[in-house]
Amino acid sequence: MAQTATARRPKRDEAPAPSLWTHGTFHWNELLARDVERVKRFYRTTIGWTFQSMPTPDGQTYWLAMLGDRPVAGIYSIAGPEFDGMPECWMSYLAVDDVDKRVAKAVKAGAKLMKPIFEVPDVGRIAVLSQPGGAGIGWMTPFCNEAAKG
Repeated sequence: MAQTATARRPKRDEAPAPSLWTHGTFHWNELLARDVERVKRFYRTTIGWTFQSMPTPDGQTYWLAMLGDRPVAGIYSIAGPEFDGMPECWMSYLAVDDVDKRVAKAVKAGAKLMKPIFEVPDVGRIAVLSQPGGAGIGWMTPFCNEAAKG
């Protein structure tokens, strides 16, 4: 008896888990600000965000902007002297499947790595780049849903 195409397909016991991120898409936005309390007041008043603090490895405080129980953005202070001359700005982060390999390609294509690649526990492996032309961009391989890299 000949097998049909349907008979040759493996059966799925369960649907695949939905991806929490996709390579090449914008994944996170972060505000770099000198007066964090002022911008927190602004977004609390105008958008309705609440904020949760999170310590950083360098002893700073990173602020998660929350919409209900969902983190929607971050705020990082650039009040220190090491940030003199840097304007306040929103920094976007792209999700990438392998940040180390992608950064190597980016540098060969003319980008500059602005600081060494680093990891944020329970968040991801992150690079901050200046693309050819000078625009800043973050790339990250999120730790959530590792299967999404596939």
